Amino acid sequence: MTLAQSVLAGDRLSLARLLTHVENDTPEGQSALSVLFPHTGRAHLVGVTGAPGTGKSSLVNQIALEYRKLEKRVAVVAIDPSSPFTGGAVLGDRVRMRDLSGDRGVFIRSMASRGSLGGLARTTAGVVQVFDAAGFDVVLIETVGAGQSEVDVARLAHTTLVVEAPGLGDDIQAIKAGILEIADILVVNKADRPGADSTERALRAMLDLAHPVEKVFMHHGVATPLVPPIFRVQNGQMSEGQGGSVWIPLIQRTVATEGAGLPGLVESIQRHAEHLRHSGEWARRERVRLSAEFDLFVQKVLVERFRASVPQEVFDQTLDLIQKRNLSPRQAVLMLMEKQ
Repeated sequence: MTLAQSVLAGDRLSLARLLTHVENDTPEGQSALSVLFPHTGRAHLVGVTGAPGTGKSSLVNQIALEYRKLEKRVAVVAIDPSSPFTGGAVLGDRVRMRDLSGDRGVFIRSMASRGSLGGLARTTAGVVQVFDAAGFDVVLIETVGAGQSEVDVARLAHTTLVVEAPGLGDDIQAIKAGILEIADILVVNKADRPGADSTERALRAMLDLAHPVEKVFMHHGVATPLVPPIFRVQNGQMSEGQGGSVWIPLIQRTVATEGAGLPGLVESIQRHAEHLRHSGEWARRERVRLSAEFDLFVQKVLVERFRASVPQEVFDQTLDLIQKRNLSPRQAVLMLMEKQ
């Protein structure tokens, strides 16, 4: 029996082995992903992102516990930053998720970012795909925690949680473009601390002042829509606008260390999933996600084939010309392609 077949049969050891192959991008892992792909598309992918110190890991731990009360199988993919010197990572999220240990309905996979930007590792999508095919109902994806540029998770997840916390910056931080614009649910964690009211007011002000805009991602200079236009906040409820029903971002208060506010947060996540399915947005987001993944594989394959077609001696000579400023990188690429 192959690893992929064992994973489909529910074998946890085979699942762990396959995840290692996928993370290392081995031929066996790539082959297994192709076998598993027809069995994917059922799990609810929930991204959790935000600045360091907001309590993302503790929040993910509590969200998983709440889903287990609902008898849902939960997978956790926790991305940790890699050392720029050794390439290693602490992978310390498991320390904060000890409450989940021993539960066979939960599987935690820590991954090193390996220098990848955007809050995710390069092979995160493949790892999530394995969990989906293995029959997990919910996959929680926790990003590195690098700050305002972690928007890649919205391209991968169906529901994106952006976690804020009081005392990590002035109110202007809450209005900055980028990471807050990808939120389906805004979570004010550590809400028992002073300044929680101010943080929530700043977030509501940002949402209230937002003009009707369409969330998009730029792929090769082309705007790719992610969700329908967002309209003025109305207590976190769905509102009828252009194109039909649209989701208005919710603001949810939690104290993850005590489990406060978590039942309401999970209920909001489920409401968002229901909205996605009812409005047809689930299929639309899946298409955007698969399109982005397709583009990445095209780039990877083309670069590999291009490098394989250029003799190492020619490549080194071209690099020497670039280093001496006799040739620009663009000119070098065009020159080598003309010789193919």
